[in-house]
Amino acid sequence: MARYETVIGLEVHVELKTGTKIFCPSSTAFGGDPNTHVCPVCLGLPGVLPVFNKKVLEYAIRVGLALNCKIAGFSKFDRKNYYYPDLPKNYQISQYDLPLAEHGHLNIDIDGQVKRIGITRVHMEEDAGKLVHQGSTGVASYSLVDYNRTGVPLVEIVSEPDIRSPEEARAYLEKLKAIIQYTGVSDCKMEEGSLRCDANISLRPAGSDKLGTKTEIKNMNSFKALQRALQYEVERQTEILEEGGQVVQETRTWDEARGVTLSMRSKEQAHDYRYFPDPDLVPLVIDRRWVEEIRAGLPELPDQRKARYVKEYGIPEYDASVITASKDLADYFEQCLEGYSNAKAVSNWVMGDLSRLLNAHDIDIARCRIRPAQLTGMLKMMDGGTISGKIAKMVFEEMFETGKDPEQIVKEKGLVQISDEGAIASVVDEVLAANPKVADDFRSGKEKALGFLVGQVMKATRGKANPEMVNRIIRERLR
Repeated sequence: MARYETVIGLEVHVELKTGTKIFCPSSTAFGGDPNTHVCPVCLGLPGVLPVFNKKVLEYAIRVGLALNCKIAGFSKFDRKNYYYPDLPKNYQISQYDLPLAEHGHLNIDIDGQVKRIGITRVHMEEDAGKLVHQGSTGVASYSLVDYNRTGVPLVEIVSEPDIRSPEEARAYLEKLKAIIQYTGVSDCKMEEGSLRCDANISLRPAGSDKLGTKTEIKNMNSFKALQRALQYEVERQTEILEEGGQVVQETRTWDEARGVTLSMRSKEQAHDYRYFPDPDLVPLVIDRRWVEEIRAGLPELPDQRKARYVKEYGIPEYDASVITASKDLADYFEQCLEGYSNAKAVSNWVMGDLSRLLNAHDIDIARCRIRPAQLTGMLKMMDGGTISGKIAKMVFEEMFETGKDPEQIVKEKGLVQISDEGAIASVVDEVLAANPKVADDFRSGKEKALGFLVGQVMKATRGKANPEMVNRIIRERLR
């Protein structure tokens, strides 16, 4: 594979969370009974005219600015003509030669190095409907069409072919999703189709500057699917080229269950869509002062927040990168710090036990039962000696499962740390008497023996004994 260089470009579609659709007043709410969030405009009935939703333009400008793009002063909508059952007008209103924003970039971290990925363009368009395939034998016998999604506003973000591996593609999509979430224009719920990705991939001889024949992989809705599909496609195209064949320019789909890409159709060119300016929509003349007002209103973005965490809270750059990769997680972290000043202790729990449990249960921080005040309450109990670190992990698991306060859990389960020196000394004496050889090993300089003795004391006290006190008393007894 070193004989070939991988070239990848991504086209990402993001649904904007406006209350109504891009050209009509129908609801954009996810779900609902099929064909209930529709009207004559988004259904493309005869005699209707689109009316542009200004909030869509504001949100799209916000995306363009967040991605360091140049916002056009003059832009227009075009008709993209193609025939498919989920497109009721037989054309899609999109943008072609005069998009809203161009020439942007974002930075990704790869193996400790920062790499810049160019953004070719950001343009607005309307979403299509959804086909629901029916059949009980594994092969659809018929299909139904739900037009609820038709006309939902989209921005399409097209990258330059600057991505050189499936891993870089995943890092790009993760960073792009984070930036979009920070701007507040979309929830980016990939499982609901709010963020979808098409990937263009080709191989070329190493050292060549000529692009190879590309294939497009359509509609991937998870980071894992994107990476796996691209890895498979690299292997497939490499095998074709090694055998002296030619890669066919086509559109392919990813079969998650089988772990393969499958051919869907030959790949269209721009002229196949017969673009022309939409005669029902006037061009957009965008006031530069309004653009600057939107720029001034941009929130703190991931890279800015990361730099602030390192400077203001003194946490390592790695910790700051992990936490700020999700706006909700970063918000949670800051809410914890409102009631507890040790940022490193909070980041350890957020990146460690909390992230582990969220991943194990496949939920995001927004659905987590542990509120920031509960986490900081538990940390204060540790600082005050009420519970040990070992007990804290038990309490944390219980908080995650039940949402109960740490004080309530400690009281109900009798988990208060034993800090009475006399009580601990009594258990230590029993353990030393039961393990004379290990005690002699420690006296002879075998430091590891101490760990065994401490473990026996903690076992006898069900993890409740103050570990620092246990260590000190054992050492005193064995001098």
